[in-house]
Amino acid sequence: MDVAIDTPTRTFVQVAEIWVPEGDRLVHGGGNYGGLEGFEAASRRESFARGEGLPGRAWAEARPVVLKGFDGSYFRRTAAAAEAGLTSAVAVPVFAGATLKAVLVVLCGDDETRTGAIEVWSEKDGLLMLDDGYYGAARHFEWVSQHTHFPRGQGLPGGVWAADAPILMRDLGSGYRFIRADAAGKAGLTTGLGLPVPVPGGARFVLTLLSARGTPIARRFELWDARVGKVGKDGGAVLADGICAREGPLWDDDNPRKASAWQGPIGKVLGTGLPVIESGKPGLAAGYGAMVALPVYQGADLAHIVAWYV
Repeated sequence: MDVAIDTPTRTFVQVAEIWVPEGDRLVHGGGNYGGLEGFEAASRRESFARGEGLPGRAWAEARPVVLKGFDGSYFRRTAAAAEAGLTSAVAVPVFAGATLKAVLVVLCGDDETRTGAIEVWSEKDGLLMLDDGYYGAARHFEWVSQHTHFPRGQGLPGGVWAADAPILMRDLGSGYRFIRADAAGKAGLTTGLGLPVPVPGGARFVLTLLSARGTPIARRFELWDARVGKVGKDGGAVLADGICAREGPLWDDDNPRKASAWQGPIGKVLGTGLPVIESGKPGLAAGYGAMVALPVYQGADLAHIVAWYV
């Protein structure tokens, strides 16, 4: 049973938005702007051609894109972002085979206390290397990450690569499976979510979201298995893993939690095949202000859904 929790006043990610293809452009498909009304209004007026702006760049390059600064860049909403205190962004394309379904963009602000990590890892010569990332105030952890690589199956990025599936890791600062545990502990990082980002052409990318207690990426994470062979022919999904420090376990092995197409936010992902962002709606779990649900495809088939709540 869900219980009410305190919504954190400061989160690592301040804005999450979805851009969906409509003809030859990407148009606004929803978002959570955390009260940044000016930036929301500027965003709703925008659309992007292939290669244009940050969403269009992720579409054209068919890869996750990290943009650590907006001034002088191809970012189209620089003035509105500056007024809102936003300084960096990551765009994650969602492909089903060769078809772009959507682009998820998350935006962050930079200060001396905001800590966390959004990392993009790419395969080079049989190893996963850090392609780019945003770390806020976690400067030492950023340096360690820049000098770390992962064979297939090792650490969180390597584990995602080997499994070709999302993975949750707990207790990053003390867990032996997390290779950068010492640096994570010093940075206050506690929970890690890793997921594959499939793209056309066979390139390998892994996205990792690392959350800290003081400025969390999310207060609750869920991993849903949406593979038809596992959940039957009804287009449903089963909650395979989840974590929330305040609520405890979110599933029961004897009675696994299920979602059907069009049932709640997870069901909306199943029904549309698109990412979903919900904020301030009664259907959310008690005590949360917003959630992001992101589909992960294997080829043209929806295989997993990852969700996080703030």
